[in-house]
Amino acid sequence: MWKKLGLIFEPGKAPWMHSHAQNPFPEALGGGKYRVHFASRDAQNRARGGFFVFSPDDPTIIQEVSTDPTLDLGPLGAFDDCGVMPSTIVNWRGQRLLYYTGWSKAVEVPFSFHIGLAISERERAAFTRASLAPVLGRNHFDPYITGAPCVLVENDTLRMWYISGTQWIRETPSSKPKHYYTVKYAESSDAVSWKCSEHLCIPYEGDDYAIARPIVCKTDSGYSMWFTYRGGENTYRVGEASSKDGINWTRQQKPLAIDVSESGWDSEMICYAHPLFHGGRRYALYNGNNYGATGIGLAVWEE
Repeated sequence: MWKKLGLIFEPGKAPWMHSHAQNPFPEALGGGKYRVHFASRDAQNRARGGFFVFSPDDPTIIQEVSTDPTLDLGPLGAFDDCGVMPSTIVNWRGQRLLYYTGWSKAVEVPFSFHIGLAISERERAAFTRASLAPVLGRNHFDPYITGAPCVLVENDTLRMWYISGTQWIRETPSSKPKHYYTVKYAESSDAVSWKCSEHLCIPYEGDDYAIARPIVCKTDSGYSMWFTYRGGENTYRVGEASSKDGINWTRQQKPLAIDVSESGWDSEMICYAHPLFHGGRRYALYNGNNYGATGIGLAVWEE
């Protein structure tokens, strides 16, 4: 079962870190330490990348917090001028590749987002955008939105799981547009050009309309995925799926067994969970209420 260890990081340490520490993911530093990347928001609700350093051996001690954004807003008019949310880092041909979601405002629908790439040549160097354009934006198979990429390197091929919008709808003439998106798959041999398809890794079930933030790990039998989902009036929960090839997935019917608390920062939703394997144990970094507005929690699996 999962044992909650509590809220380990809260935002509010800089003007660009006014609220939220959303979409956490760990980067191993050695010596039992991890740099946890996340997206924080300023007072205008614009996201930027940040990090903190900690060890699961004593999660109550935060050893370092970024004073400046790891990735700032894009220039006016670019696809990421209203927000950047780091999603995954991979080492590729001597470079650190940071794939992220870039946000912009829209007119008929409230927002648009697509997948960008930033590159660092060494461990602590700043990330520089590979292009002012997204590396996976609108295309024949993804006509609406793309985001939340998770990337693995296998046999000199980059494999990406990401969310893709399948439609926007108005349920009544006066209602706000409602987004529908779920998980899809793409491949690349150069880190920039991606081969996509119409295949849905996680088809909608019941009243699902938002299936988000896939995190894929290699296992002895294939692949496992954590994803965040909601439907109807329900708030987010974290689901699980398994696959032999990383393309065709079997969804488990029960959510990941980290449930909401009776009160407090994660009493309304559990979302954007990411596994962390340390010292022979499995941990989960995750967000709670209001999409991570209150910070990042940690749980550990106990037999």
